[in-house]
Amino acid sequence: MSKLHSVASDVAVADRTRGPLWSLVKSAVLAMIRDQRLDEHARLPSEHELCRRFGVSRTVVREAMNQLVFERAIYKIQGKGAFVASKREEQDFVGSTIGFSDELISKHHTVSRNVLRQKLEDADERSQRLLQLHPGQRVVSISRVLSVDGLPRIIVHISIPEGIAPGIEQASLHNRSLYDVLQRQYGVFFRSADRWLEAVLPTAEEAELLEIPPDHPVLAIESVAYGDTNKPIECYRALYRSDQARLHLRIA
Repeated sequence: MSKLHSVASDVAVADRTRGPLWSLVKSAVLAMIRDQRLDEHARLPSEHELCRRFGVSRTVVREAMNQLVFERAIYKIQGKGAFVASKREEQDFVGSTIGFSDELISKHHTVSRNVLRQKLEDADERSQRLLQLHPGQRVVSISRVLSVDGLPRIIVHISIPEGIAPGIEQASLHNRSLYDVLQRQYGVFFRSADRWLEAVLPTAEEAELLEIPPDHPVLAIESVAYGDTNKPIECYRALYRSDQARLHLRIA
């Protein structure tokens, strides 16, 4: 009898001495992933199929799958199902002035960018404060969803003071690194940055863009970058799916 069938049998005849049913289902799913050598991002059987296979209720299966999501063994995409999680890589962009996509491309990942918003407008209260602007000063606002190897990983809302990069609100940024455009076309280099991190729940719209459940926490990153004169030249607020990678900070 295979390990999967052995665990499944335990599920079918489980009693209190063996622990809760959902824990046995969780073990069975992990055994399935291991024994069948399922690849990263492989789709798992539906909740209905797991209920039939193990002879348990949907409540039991759902609790088992939620625990596997919490333990980062799997992930869910709303309306599409559950998938085998990848081993989370470390990302260094949050502790440096390198751009998010630039770092991932250097690690041979495919990065795509979906521009949601790109326009010149009056700075909001947050941008005024972070960029040390006067009321009425304008900024270029850029919002994008960045995906890694086809999976959405980060939503970022960027503000750049008007005059730092004239005309960038009309530049094509769908398949280009913003930092690369700023450096190559405008000679703008980030020398230092302040960043703040906190765990938050996404809005329904943000969860849909990131393809995660609305109750799935994400990491909010707020950043202010400075140029040669130590004057703020860019700020952003990003929502980051930490189930796909963990962030690395080096304290010097």
